[in-house]
This record gives sequence, C-alpha cells and structure tokens, in this order.
Amino acid sequence: MKIIEKYSHLNGEEYLIVHHRKVYTEIIDVIQSVDADKLRTKVSEEKTMEGKLLYNPGELNREFKRLFKERNWKDVRYSYYVTTDYSIMQELITLPLEEQKELLIEKGVDSPIHSYKQTDFVKENIAIEVQFGKYAFVAYDLFVKHLLFYSGGVINVGIEILPMKSMQSEMSTGIAYYEGEVYNVLRHGRNNPPVPLLIIGIAP
Repeated sequence: MKIIEKYSHLNGEEYLIVHHRKVYTEIIDVIQSVDADKLRTKVSEEKTMEGKLLYNPGELNREFKRLFKERNWKDVRYSYYVTTDYSIMQELITLPLEEQKELLIEKGVDSPIHSYKQTDFVKENIAIEVQFGKYAFVAYDLFVKHLLFYSGGVINVGIEILPMKSMQSEMSTGIAYYEGEVYNVLRHGRNNPPVPLLIIGIAP
C-alpha cells in the first residue's frame, strides 16, 4: 500500500522524525508491505454494488496486525479509575492505579469504578490504531483513546492509519476515510484534541 497523505497534529510527525526516526521508517515499511489487492475478497451484498469484490476490512486488519507483531509492537492495556469531579480527576490521572483508588476512597467515594482502554500496537511510547471501521470508532480513537494514553503517560504521540476516500469507495458503506476524519479534527481547532497525532491516509 502507499501513503497518499499525512496530517500532523500538534507536531506529531515532527516528533517522530526527531525522536523516533527508525521506528517511523518501520511504520512506513509495514504500510508499504501490505498488498491490498490480495485482500479484495469481500463479496458485496449491498444493492448499489451487489456481487462486487471489495477490500476486506477484517483481512486488512489481520495483515497489519501480523506485520506489526513481527516487529515487536505489542498491545497495551491502560487501567484507571473513573470520576466525574474535574478537580479530583486532575490529581487522579497523575497517580499509579492503586493510589487512584486510595485517593477516591479518601475523597469519600464508597465504590470506586475501575475501567480500562486497550490499544493494539504500542512501541517506544508510540501508539498506532489501524482503522477500517465505522466513523464512530475513529472519533473514539482520536478524541478518547489516544488522549487517555497520552494524559496517562503511556504514549507521547498517537498514529491513526485510515483509507483514503478512493479506497473507502471500494469498501462496504459506513467505513471512515482519511479526508473526512482530518476535516473533523480541523473543525475542532488547532489544539483539540490536546495530544500530538499523525493521521496517515493510505490506498493501494
């Protein structure tokens, strides 16, 4: 596959070039190693393109997972406790998990709520999400998951890999695409979400 476009948010790409050039080259190599044409195996059942062979999101995800795992990218789970009190939250996110629970109990919370988020590919404080899913999944990645891992000190930059519109049009309806998601980020303003990101648009 080819990288068609890139959007660097809060100097996400610049950070990679300066601090993680070798890993960044590795990410590019993984993308270029995927042969999407071999994964055009999904037979459409949609009326507008019934019987047409489409790119298969499941097989694309499995191929990316295989290639990243070969290069020792690992899945990471970030656990935390939940609060709706903003002043407590500011203190909470800086603490280890067990100390978070202790703080909430000290503040009078009888049953602290434990939660977690997981991302598939993390290496050297860089998180990657390869997204061939629905629009809502990408918004969740960009505005919730990457931000949570960043504020929790797990990562320094998040990367989102998305199909370009030209590729998305050869997939099932409802799949998110690069141009649309970059537009959504731009609409939120230059500093939102407050986490360095690199959004990569790919196509065969």
